[in-house]
Amino acid sequence: MASYAERAQSHNSSVARRLFSIMEAKKTNLCASLDITNTAELLSILDKIGPYICLVKTHIDIISDFTYEGTIIPLKELAKKHNFLIFEDRKFADIGNTVKNQYKSGVFRIASWADITNAHGVTGAGIVSGLKQAAQETTDEPRGLLMLAELSSKGSLAYGEYTEKTVEIAKSDKEFVIGFIAQKDMGGKDEGFDWIIMTPGVGLDDKGDALGQQYRTVDEVIKTGTDIIIVGRGLYGQGRDPIEQSIRYQKAGWDAYLQKLNN
Repeated sequence: MASYAERAQSHNSSVARRLFSIMEAKKTNLCASLDITNTAELLSILDKIGPYICLVKTHIDIISDFTYEGTIIPLKELAKKHNFLIFEDRKFADIGNTVKNQYKSGVFRIASWADITNAHGVTGAGIVSGLKQAAQETTDEPRGLLMLAELSSKGSLAYGEYTEKTVEIAKSDKEFVIGFIAQKDMGGKDEGFDWIIMTPGVGLDDKGDALGQQYRTVDEVIKTGTDIIIVGRGLYGQGRDPIEQSIRYQKAGWDAYLQKLNN
């Protein structure tokens, strides 16, 4: 197993290299999933937990008071201040030309500020080329794409042949596609792919919710191939102290990584 530091030196994607470097420097594989519906609260929580995360996952379209100047500019400033990347969990799922416009245009202009975004494989490999074109036409900064290979929700259809076909789509671009949202390792190393696996549905306390979310422990997901744990309500839900919980998950994630590395 290669370390994060080793992967930071060898990965084909500059976004992935930067992410691994941040993970190694800050000793964290924690991505904070902040499904917050107003800008002030989003930025307030993020400023508190920024020192403990390598990545923040946003759903920018749920921000009720969104403006580019009022939401995105300070978001980018926090990312620079605390040294983390931004992952907009857009889950693109349309033909190439449509996702190209969705990614670079409209109110949110995602390609201009999100280091990483993600997409379903349901429409085929055109989604990758469409999103890559949008990134190239929008910014000189590097961008990365995650494919949605598996989901953590109960009854998800993302498994079996769907997952296999999504992995094949990911192989169409070694530089832009940096990995997967998945529950386990997706292989590819024998073909020269170093995919980053990011896993949602990670919890140290909760087992699920009333809307079908299912949680696995940090140790469980790291052992099955996860590189980055995605934690949301476990950090700030039910009156939890986000700083206390971020430190807790940072330690749990890093300890699990070191144990796997040393074994």
